[in-house]
Amino acid sequence: MLLMKRFEAENGGAKISAWVDSMRASSPTRIKSSTTASLPETDDTSSWMVHHPSALSMFEQIVAASKGKQIVMFLDYDGTLSPIVEDPDQAFMPKEMRATVRDVARYFPTAIVTGRCRDKVYSFVKLAGLYYAGSHGMDIKGPSKSCKYKKGNQGVLFQAASEFLPMIDEVYKDLVEKTKSIPGTKVENNKFCVSVHFRCVDEKSWAALAEQVRSVLNHYPKLKLTQGRKVLEIRPTIKWDKGRALEFLLESLGYANSTNVLPVYIGDDRSDEDAFKVLRERGQGFGILVSKLPKETNASYSLQEPSEVKEFLKRLVDWKKMSQRAAKCA
Repeated sequence: MLLMKRFEAENGGAKISAWVDSMRASSPTRIKSSTTASLPETDDTSSWMVHHPSALSMFEQIVAASKGKQIVMFLDYDGTLSPIVEDPDQAFMPKEMRATVRDVARYFPTAIVTGRCRDKVYSFVKLAGLYYAGSHGMDIKGPSKSCKYKKGNQGVLFQAASEFLPMIDEVYKDLVEKTKSIPGTKVENNKFCVSVHFRCVDEKSWAALAEQVRSVLNHYPKLKLTQGRKVLEIRPTIKWDKGRALEFLLESLGYANSTNVLPVYIGDDRSDEDAFKVLRERGQGFGILVSKLPKETNASYSLQEPSEVKEFLKRLVDWKKMSQRAAKCA
């Protein structure tokens, strides 16, 4: 019995150590934003940029690939449309970004795909003409007002893990109680998943935090742990993620097996890789990673920060307007 307890303790310790290493790996040192900030010039960076060039510098090639096709936009929220902030409740979208996204949605079917609770991200975005996929795509709803994309089912409402709601509520309460002794921890109930933010937690306390999360998760074999940028996320073990959400939304729009569509997904988080991977496997559309630092990714292109995302989206709208004017004059 003692030997078994010792084995369990050692095994648990190894798991915590692995978790902490992964927490560090998924939380690279942030480069402060500025108008002149850019990726540091190193051989590794140059090599990475060759394989993941700026979507701004490659803009003409991207829109050229859309000839005869419908562009469909998929946008992450935190770190993509809004800056990463210490308090996730303060991740407000700048007014100019909101206006830009509104313009994008006028010309292209547009979805917000986020780990956040759908209602929470809607309170940030406040645009009725979009699709919203919250909780990593486990909670999807279509535009709340009439939409011109006639192929789409405006009544789309899909919840992949409804039976997990009581369990998620239990885990949320347990984690709030278990982590309250660790300063800086923020536990967020995102309806179909629970997020434990450690952006404001001293790195020396990460192991203690991981231990508390593990102690709760051990009681829920139907839940799993995933990670993002300075966040631990507890999610149902069902086979559903942002990539599945992307496919579901394309199907809802009538583009399930269509070659006349060009999906473009922009995101900054590890969870967005599921969507980037789907696009690569389909051989259709482009993933655009938002990052100031080179990292392994399935995305085709890159942008450095939300301000570049805004510039890319504005250029996309301007290009569409010009294309429509040219078509009328032809």
